Amino acid sequence: MGIWRGPDGIEVEAIMLNDLPCLRVTQRIGGQRMVLAYCMDVREVGRLVNLAELVET
Repeated sequence: MGIWRGPDGIEVEAIMLNDLPCLRVTQRIGGQRMVLAYCMDVREVGRLVNLAELVET
């Protein structure tokens, strides 16, 4: 699956959750990665982060 990174430690990862595809949005805070949300589509991710700043890794 894909992983995209953005500023401020943001990471968006395409994963499977309960046999459904979703996008996990996390942020590195103080050396630890915290889950911000599990999103079902890109629009939901766009409400949390600026999609134009994400870079695929």
